[in-house]
Amino acid sequence: MAAVMVARQGRDLQRYSPSTGGRIVVGCIPYRVRGDGGEVEVLVICSRKKGASAGVMFPKGGWELDESIEEAARREALEEAGVRGETGASLGSWYYRSRRYDATYEGLMFPLRVTDELEHWPEMSGRGRTWVSVREAMDRCPHWWMREALQRFADRLAAAAASL
Repeated sequence: MAAVMVARQGRDLQRYSPSTGGRIVVGCIPYRVRGDGGEVEVLVICSRKKGASAGVMFPKGGWELDESIEEAARREALEEAGVRGETGASLGSWYYRSRRYDATYEGLMFPLRVTDELEHWPEMSGRGRTWVSVREAMDRCPHWWMREALQRFADRLAAAAASL
């Protein structure tokens, strides 16, 4: 019998930014390296409410009081994209306006090297997921701050490759 995973819901344990008063949102850029050529692909998801026609994004959600920031990033990847992995050093933080609420959120992003892709995950009925190139993710993501995080990730990869 398989264990049932359930996504966390509610705002009771949410952390709020002292500088904006809005939620602190943590996300990640799940990635894998393909083949001998070392091509990097990133895993994108579609919006639960708007679907793929609204573009794609990376897993993200509220950072809760009972977890570290890295645990929050990994939890969101598991809940929204059905992947587990190892987080790398932070890609940075951004302030952005919520599209639904009259609030400014603080968003933090991490790279997540995927080690396990699950067949079933908590939000699979409401979200599609797909592996794409960094360029395609950049072209399809409507969120400026996620594109900036992705660019920082790409720059970090290029710097690592140049040092080999």
